[in-house]
Amino acid sequence: MASTLSSSTLTVKLVESIKLNGVEQGANNTKSIVGISAVSKRIVTITVTESTIATFSSAVASAGHYVAADVRYMRFTNKDDTNFITLTFRNQDNDEAAIKLDAGQSFIWNGDNSGGLVDVLNATEDADAASDTALGDLTNIQADANTASCVLEMFIASV
Repeated sequence: MASTLSSSTLTVKLVESIKLNGVEQGANNTKSIVGISAVSKRIVTITVTESTIATFSSAVASAGHYVAADVRYMRFTNKDDTNFITLTFRNQDNDEAAIKLDAGQSFIWNGDNSGGLVDVLNATEDADAASDTALGDLTNIQADANTASCVLEMFIASV
């Protein structure tokens, strides 16, 4: 049976609005991502014990698994009003990069326009990570809350 689902364009708008000394200093930026055929929007409870919240590979194995080459956009929003969440991104070489997602904040990861999450992450202890061109495929994202459980909203869009 043929699918009747057609792909669509995801439109992401970032709006910053601030007036300083009577002059608008904000900006409006729009990114359109064509060909999106799957979205996953999840609300998950993040505990103080680190756990995997997304896995990326060449095939979808179950819920929370995504095809790395197909992911074009990810947004993570900490819905807690007090505590932060640490998001840890890992590639196939076990390189890791962690970010602090404070209460009420969002983090956006745009996949490569044509390759998704393939060859997008390098982390090194050296001060020269940018000159090391050994970018690896993102393989998973882990999360843990700093003090008490937090609610995390995840939105992932794939072609």
